[in-house]
Amino acid sequence: MKDTLPLLIATDFRPLQREGVGVLQANITLKCNQSCFHCHVASSPKRTEMMSDEALELLLQMLDQHPEIHTLDITGGAPELHPRFQWLVRQARQRGVTVIDRCNLTILSEPGFEKMAAFLAEQQVDIVASLPCYSADNVNAQRGDGVFDASIAGLQQLNALGYGKEGTGLTLNLVYNPLGPALPPAQVELEAAYKRELKVHFGIAFNQLFTLANMPIQRFGSTLISKGQFSSYMQLLKDNFNAATLPDLMCRNTLSVDYLGQVYDCDFNQQLKLHAGSAVEPLHLRDYLDLDLKGLPIKVADHCYGCTAGQGSSCGGALS
Repeated sequence: MKDTLPLLIATDFRPLQREGVGVLQANITLKCNQSCFHCHVASSPKRTEMMSDEALELLLQMLDQHPEIHTLDITGGAPELHPRFQWLVRQARQRGVTVIDRCNLTILSEPGFEKMAAFLAEQQVDIVASLPCYSADNVNAQRGDGVFDASIAGLQQLNALGYGKEGTGLTLNLVYNPLGPALPPAQVELEAAYKRELKVHFGIAFNQLFTLANMPIQRFGSTLISKGQFSSYMQLLKDNFNAATLPDLMCRNTLSVDYLGQVYDCDFNQQLKLHAGSAVEPLHLRDYLDLDLKGLPIKVADHCYGCTAGQGSSCGGALS
């Protein structure tokens, strides 16, 4: 049977409902300075999509209309490449909202972004940064030549500002992705190994390591299909389905917004254009301004096994 991308409703999931919304995750651009093998949004330097000023304003209106939203999770692409990234961060922080920047670390070394790390520290932005291994060979194989060194330089820059250090209030979390179609190892043991290796070899400290299974969609999904590995990877995810992960799924308390301002149950559904809940047509941020966000139905499909296999995807979200 020919491999195809997953669009069928998954049979292992009981009907899921949103418990509320504490996190508003916004993909503000698909432009990136990298083209990573595992990227589930297919970002690259060639992408030009950017969130409009109108949609950015609606994000802030959502924060104003729904005080239960305590976190704005900004992702991409490299979200820092959006020309109004800093404006959006300041506006959210002025509202007392926690801001997460899904940072790829290498952007901090790009020309014109030399002061970005200092800005993030000044605004007390939480950073979630992708570092798929503490080995240069593995990172470069997944993300491109030279990426490991640039990532280490970015981490050292952030550490110098206090990120990842006890008592500073500046949170630096890292994210691990397997190199190929495999499940992540146990998070506790892997986090200990990351902390040991990064400290010993580079003097780097960080708060937590999140483990994330590669999603069988977009660039990674297409690669699996081209190698004839898609069906076997989906079977691996299904065989390792863990119902205990269901209560903590990202979609239970997060809304995902694309660069057009359209709303989805999660960032992965966004990439497959599976519109939020029971909607047939895409819903927009403006449709949610006066809507009670608790109890809304959540749309699931076979790719959802990526968040529920084994220990589950502990970071609960998309990464740039």
